[in-house]
Amino acid sequence: MNKVVLALGLMTLAGGAMAAGKPCEELKAEIAAKLDAKGVQNYTLTVVDKGDPAGKVVGSCEGGTKEIVYSRN
Repeated sequence: MNKVVLALGLMTLAGGAMAAGKPCEELKAEIAAKLDAKGVQNYTLTVVDKGDPAGKVVGSCEGGTKEIVYSRN
């Protein structure tokens, strides 16, 4: 019984850490690296509040409160 309670407690802690999300600048850098590796040029990645997209949303960060938007230059 104690092992089950311990396992549930650890899963709860791990779930909370995953829900926190990545910092926006870290995720933005990862997305930029993927785009650069594919040879994409003349683009802009912008961090905006969720619900204020000014282009194609390519990522969500900071626990889902912000979005990363891709736009062509």
